[in-house]
Amino acid sequence: MRAPADLDRSSQALLVDRLTKVYGDGTTALDGLELRIPAGCFFGLLGPNGAGKTTLIGIVSGLVRAGAGRVFVFGHDAIADLEARLLVGVAPQEVHLLDAFDLSAKAGTKPNRLSGGMRRRLLIARALVHRPRLAMLDEPTAGVDLELRHELWRYLRRLHSQEGLTVLLTTHYIEEAEALCERVAFIRAGRIAAEGTPAELTDRFGGARLEDAYLEAMRA
Repeated sequence: MRAPADLDRSSQALLVDRLTKVYGDGTTALDGLELRIPAGCFFGLLGPNGAGKTTLIGIVSGLVRAGAGRVFVFGHDAIADLEARLLVGVAPQEVHLLDAFDLSAKAGTKPNRLSGGMRRRLLIARALVHRPRLAMLDEPTAGVDLELRHELWRYLRRLHSQEGLTVLLTTHYIEEAEALCERVAFIRAGRIAAEGTPAELTDRFGGARLEDAYLEAMRA
C-alpha cells in the first residue's frame, strides 16, 4: 500500500484511495474508487442510481463503514480521525434555519409538514450551519421547481466564490453540473469512468455537450 505522503494530501479537500464497499447482500457499491477534489473546487459527481455516489458520501461523513481503502479530508484520515468529520457538512437526499433560504417563518413547523422545496432548503441549511470546509450535497435540487433550483444555484455559487467553500455535488441534472461545477467526474459501477472540466470531457468524448460525453462514458 502506498504511504500517505505519496498521495499529495496537502492540496486536496478530498482524497479517495482505492475505496471499496460491499454490502451484506453482496452488492458492490464501490470498487477501488479513486478520486481527488482540490481544495476550493466546485466538483460534480454524475452517475446513475446505484453507481456509488451516496455510499461515497456516507463513508466520507462516517455514516457508512468502508470495506477497504483510505479517505482523507484536508489531510485528515476520514475513517479514523473524528476531526475530519467536523470539516464536512452533508445534505442527504431526503432539518438552525437560515435567513438566506427564508426559513425563519417555518421555525415552528415539523420537517415532515414542510413542502418538498422547503425540506431541501432545510437540509442544506443544516449541512452548512457549523461552517464546514467541504460541503457534500446529494442531489439537493431533486424534485424542486425551477425557481427554487436557480435560487439554490445562486446561493451555492456565492458560498463557493465568497467563502471558499469546497463543494461536492451529486446530481442527475447534467445542466446543473455544467452551470455550477468546475470539474466533473462520471461514476459507474463504483468506479470513476472519466473526470475533468466540462470542456475537457466534452472534447474527450467528441460530443457537442456534456450530456453527450456522459452518455458515451456510461456506454464505454
